[in-house]
Amino acid sequence: MSGRLSKAAVAACLVIGVTPGAAQAVGAERSATAQASAGCYVHVGSVTAGGDHAGKLVTVGAVSTDEPDTGVYPAGAVRVSGSMEADPDVTGYGGWIGGYTVLGSSMYATSYYLTLDGDVDRTRPTTYLVGGGWGDTTYFETTRFWDYPKLPNLIRQYQLRADGTLSRWDMQYNNANGTVKWANKQSATGFSAVKTMAMISQTLTYDTFLANTRGGALYTIRIPRTSPMKPIVKKVRTSTWQAFDSLVAEKCGRYGTMLVGIDKDTQSAYAYAVGHANGTATVIQGLGKVPATFADPVYFRRQIRQGDAQMLFGE
Repeated sequence: MSGRLSKAAVAACLVIGVTPGAAQAVGAERSATAQASAGCYVHVGSVTAGGDHAGKLVTVGAVSTDEPDTGVYPAGAVRVSGSMEADPDVTGYGGWIGGYTVLGSSMYATSYYLTLDGDVDRTRPTTYLVGGGWGDTTYFETTRFWDYPKLPNLIRQYQLRADGTLSRWDMQYNNANGTVKWANKQSATGFSAVKTMAMISQTLTYDTFLANTRGGALYTIRIPRTSPMKPIVKKVRTSTWQAFDSLVAEKCGRYGTMLVGIDKDTQSAYAYAVGHANGTATVIQGLGKVPATFADPVYFRRQIRQGDAQMLFGE
């Protein structure tokens, strides 16, 4: 893989539907709605029932659909997917997409290359088994913090289990022998009411998720990068958020978030502009129903590769 994005690579991002940056709102005083209208987006990725990678680029009042990457997984195998990062600037290829997925009851690191024609290169699939025992996973996400070119480059994994246990791992890489280690696992209990989550902040000192409950409440869960892991939970709203089975978020302006909530029962989605989270004082502006059908079983956030992706700062 080559260096940071060239102009050609940015153009390639747009062609394959991976947007490297959104227009920034000028100043924190602008409303969440104004920020969203200034060019914010959420790139909602999905895994179809047939195992294809699909995607929709959601903007305010509009949506465009990606050409699917077909046959990435066995049909019906994927239960949960973390965010997928895409590198559109790979010499000799049209791009690379990779991340972590739960297939059946096991976790895998999965990736694939695109040909210069945009098709999945069947000669270069890569799937590594991380381990078993993931069958009760209800949510998973990879946080990739890198304020390029500054160090550190931090990657952490988060898992929510059906019993309400929230766990975190540090990723440790050995470039000498190419090994990857999931290390320093830490957990906290008490999250059994959570239906799903979306990452809204990734900083040097903490990660934050926005979570809805089956009872309809909306919370932020801030997780400091200290040890032991001690989540800080704040209520944002008390009701009406129970319908969403998936939440996908992206940075909007300097301090806010654009959020898409997906209701699998009605195969519909709604967009919101969320101001910088501050408990019940958080400003949330409804942006309306997304004009598209959301019929896939698994959803996740699509992002440009680490180092070029926006660092989320919604809380």
